[in-house]
Amino acid sequence: MQGEDARYLKRKVKGGNIDVHPSEKALIVQYEVEATILGEMGDPMLGERKECQKIIRLKSLNANTDITSLARKVVEECKLIHPSKLNEVEQLLYYLQNRRDSLSGKEKKEKTNKPKDPPPFEGMEIDEVANINDMDEYIELLYEDIPDKVRGSALILQLARNPDNLEELLLNETALGALARVLREDWKQSVELATNIIYIFFCFSSFSQFHGLITHYKIGALCMNIIDHELKRHELWQEELSKKKKAVDEDPENQTLRKEYEKTFKKYQGLVVKQEQLLRVALYLLLNLAEDTRTELKMRNKNIVHMLVKALDRDNFELLILVVSFLKKLSIFMENKNDMVEMDIVEKLVKMVPCEHEDLLNITLRLLLNLSFDTGLRNKMVQVGLLPKLTALLGNENYKQIAMCVLYHISMDDRFKSMFAYTDCIPQLMKMLFECSDERIDLELISFCINLAANKRNVQLICEGNGLKMLMKRALKFKDPLLMKMIRNISQHDGPTKNLFIDYVGDLAAQISNEEEEEFVIECLGTLANLTIPDLDWELVLKEYELAPYLKDQLRPGAAEDDLVLEVVIMIGTVSMDDSCAALLAKSGIIPALIELLNAQQEDDEFVCQIIYVFYQMVFHQATRDVIIKETQAPAYLIDLMHDKNNEIRKVCDNTLDIIAEYDGEWAKKIQSEKFRWHNSQWLEM
Repeated sequence: MQGEDARYLKRKVKGGNIDVHPSEKALIVQYEVEATILGEMGDPMLGERKECQKIIRLKSLNANTDITSLARKVVEECKLIHPSKLNEVEQLLYYLQNRRDSLSGKEKKEKTNKPKDPPPFEGMEIDEVANINDMDEYIELLYEDIPDKVRGSALILQLARNPDNLEELLLNETALGALARVLREDWKQSVELATNIIYIFFCFSSFSQFHGLITHYKIGALCMNIIDHELKRHELWQEELSKKKKAVDEDPENQTLRKEYEKTFKKYQGLVVKQEQLLRVALYLLLNLAEDTRTELKMRNKNIVHMLVKALDRDNFELLILVVSFLKKLSIFMENKNDMVEMDIVEKLVKMVPCEHEDLLNITLRLLLNLSFDTGLRNKMVQVGLLPKLTALLGNENYKQIAMCVLYHISMDDRFKSMFAYTDCIPQLMKMLFECSDERIDLELISFCINLAANKRNVQLICEGNGLKMLMKRALKFKDPLLMKMIRNISQHDGPTKNLFIDYVGDLAAQISNEEEEEFVIECLGTLANLTIPDLDWELVLKEYELAPYLKDQLRPGAAEDDLVLEVVIMIGTVSMDDSCAALLAKSGIIPALIELLNAQQEDDEFVCQIIYVFYQMVFHQATRDVIIKETQAPAYLIDLMHDKNNEIRKVCDNTLDIIAEYDGEWAKKIQSEKFRWHNSQWLEM
């Protein structure tokens, strides 16, 4: 004993490196403690070195704090920081101050998208303050009766909620083993006990490096069983409650029955509150574990999707946020999405749009967006009445973007396009288009408008007032190809809206040149090609804007991209309806150029069909008919294409050849002979 008393501990502190805390308003001081046990004579006998860290929380730090004074105070009060590091502390504090103020929009959004950590529940709220040094006492409590187990688990939970304690708890295998055993054996005995222990493991699950520990104790599988059991219990409670309610409804005068029902209802409410706390913490733990897709697959095999969709019937906002977040994560896999379809998920989600809780509405819309990639689910969304609800959200900045993306997906189906005309969607979109200050409109907004402009009824609403004038003005000012694509869609509909374009033919024709961006020119050509208006003097347009040489030039092999060449051919087809125009083009030598193009693109049905349509238009007019029949090989090509596999090509071919046969006896015989030969070979084959 004397020897023991004679020894004493000599401690030396080194270091004092300073850094900022990654998430809190705090500084971290890293230092090293070297402890040496000295003998009676002062000789070193045993040495130990330990790396430590101290966290200095800066509660008073805000935008108005005097950083210099605060830095001085920190250095004075923390003996681990050498006075020479004052400038370094000041810089770190300045960084922390600005980091707190300049939390980016994206980070804010991410914060709201992730569900909040569960609050302290009943059973966790005890008067004692837990101490990490008393862990052995808390472990002993886990071997006592249920009330002591609840108390012991609550005290350990208090420690686990501080991330600084997790590594020390991790090393205490006795404690973790005891907690896992108690949960496995006693979870049915007490909801509070189950909630506390799952919460302890949830604290570990917040850090990916501890997921192996949770897997080792099979906590995930146990949570799945607990959730399944609790959901079934809830169904039984509801059955019992509805029976008693029915009895009261059948005999309203019976006070005993009424009192019994009220008592059961009160009890049910209390049970539901505790059960939802348990479900929330268990589901959150599973959500954290589902970071690993292999673990997520195991959960799917144990029916996690069905459990989550069942939980959508609850009213607790915090629980619903968690459930919808989990479903959103799962919905990116087709198998999970198919499970959701089986469970009629859209019908359950529709009640949450809109809702008072911002975070819940936001995450619900994101889940609906994931589901809206499926045609059947889009159909279901329209059936349950989501269209007007989503349209109403376009006016809210918080949800505008996501609601528009879901509506865009719905607008991809032709059968739903007309339904937008019966909401106030189009006026809102037009307002957004005209208020957009950037040169390029948001991709989601313009894509949505392009889809809607493919429907005649929608186009009438778009063109109301000065709609078309404003769109044309903006498109021509910014040379926006997507806005011009929307205008092109507007121009394809027959009726009063098409005649509105007469005022803009000159503006559009002026854009057709090699100087402009190709995409924009394609859309302008497409718009002009749609203008099959009898009163339009195309010859004047071609001459004034010198379009004939441009059109012919683009037909040369390799002169332009296929998309542009196709639009040029369609444009030639449209202007050839005018006989003087057709003659102008024929004289410019455009027909041989088209035949050469037909040879080059004979595998492309769209090209073939459009070139034949040009020939069809040209044989209509006396001036060009002779050129086609007598000076080109066009009829011979048409005879070859008479029996093409494509129905549209055959139809246009037959109509053109009928006109040629009517005006030229020689070609009539050749056409007749070819028809007979074909018919004969078909008959022989049969």
